[in-house]
Amino acid sequence: MDTELDIHHATKGDRGRYWADLAPGRQAEMTYRRRPDGSIVIDHTGVPKEFEGRGIALKLVKRAIKDARDGGFKIVPQCPYVAVQFRRHPDWSDLLA
Repeated sequence: MDTELDIHHATKGDRGRYWADLAPGRQAEMTYRRRPDGSIVIDHTGVPKEFEGRGIALKLVKRAIKDARDGGFKIVPQCPYVAVQFRRHPDWSDLLA
């Protein structure tokens, strides 16, 4: 996975999903729900076991960070992995809901 990861984003109602196709039938994903105030609650991040340790989940989080900055919304890091990343990146603190 040293090539650029193509991250997709889709929404349906108040739910959203970021994902990357890693191999046939294998995807990394991060899901969220949008709150009435416009912020998003990231509730799940998952990477198939055989792809763990390659920074893929962090790339999904960074895409959400970019979208939050571009879109002017805040993030609630309910997923433990995302919460850890927010602690590791104090420069993201302005995006915490």
